[in-house]
Amino acid sequence: MLGSDVARAAARAGWETAALGHSELDITDAAAVAEAFGRIRPEAAINCAAWTDVDGAEANREQAWVLNGTGAGNLAHAAAEAGAPLVHVSTDYVFSGEPPRDGAGAPRPYVESDRVGPRTAYGETKLVGEGQVLAASRAHTVVRTAWLFGVDGGNFAATMLRLAREGAAAAGGSGEETPDGQGQEPVQPSVRVVTDQIGCPTWTGHLAPALIGLIERGVSGLVHLAGSGHVSWNGYAKEIFRQAEVDCRVEDATTEEMARPAPRPAWSALESERADVLPMPPWQDGVAGYLAALGMG
Repeated sequence: MLGSDVARAAARAGWETAALGHSELDITDAAAVAEAFGRIRPEAAINCAAWTDVDGAEANREQAWVLNGTGAGNLAHAAAEAGAPLVHVSTDYVFSGEPPRDGAGAPRPYVESDRVGPRTAYGETKLVGEGQVLAASRAHTVVRTAWLFGVDGGNFAATMLRLAREGAAAAGGSGEETPDGQGQEPVQPSVRVVTDQIGCPTWTGHLAPALIGLIERGVSGLVHLAGSGHVSWNGYAKEIFRQAEVDCRVEDATTEEMARPAPRPAWSALESERADVLPMPPWQDGVAGYLAALGMG
């Protein structure tokens, strides 16, 4: 999902790209990674590969560790040997999910200097990858982002639109009798979405060119890049349906009611404290861009 948008953004910016999928490069194979860097000789590299199945990582910790930790390290060391800066994409899951507080005691977004404390295997393995990348070269960059959605992969926005379509189709032949007794009114489809998890929805169509921009401006080190502003998953779903003009009711649910194998962070809002990092567009603009890319805007 992200890799496809990065390749498109790089091409639009005038870069020649070598976009290697898993079938073309296994990043857990250090020799293969070194050979690829020696053959292609890139001026820069962006790592969009990761084990992103949060629940699956709990049962497959070793596999997640090899991909998110060792694989990231292989890329970082090969890039350093080639003299190419590497941008590595990480996650909000490296934090505990307990919101930091401002001077008035109100929750504030996590910034780059806040203490990490992952509570999942996924978060732990991604944190290992961060360390591998930053230790390999001062020219490398780790970008933490959150709640990605885009046209080329499964994501929350796509799931909400699918559930709304399925709900509408299922309700098409059922409903309540109309007051005049001449027919039935269709039942409004609905979804249940949690209200107690807060984060920053980030459209890959915005993140991809931002990653290219970091390379072009020579920004390195630890960076937070996510859609500006924050919202609950519940509020996010409502905005998707509002902009898409989809008639679907969003019902409230709690994390406890919708329990998953891996705990989800209650607070995932990210923001950059760095003066050399350009802010991302509002997350609502990302929804608009995504729907337009789907032909729904």
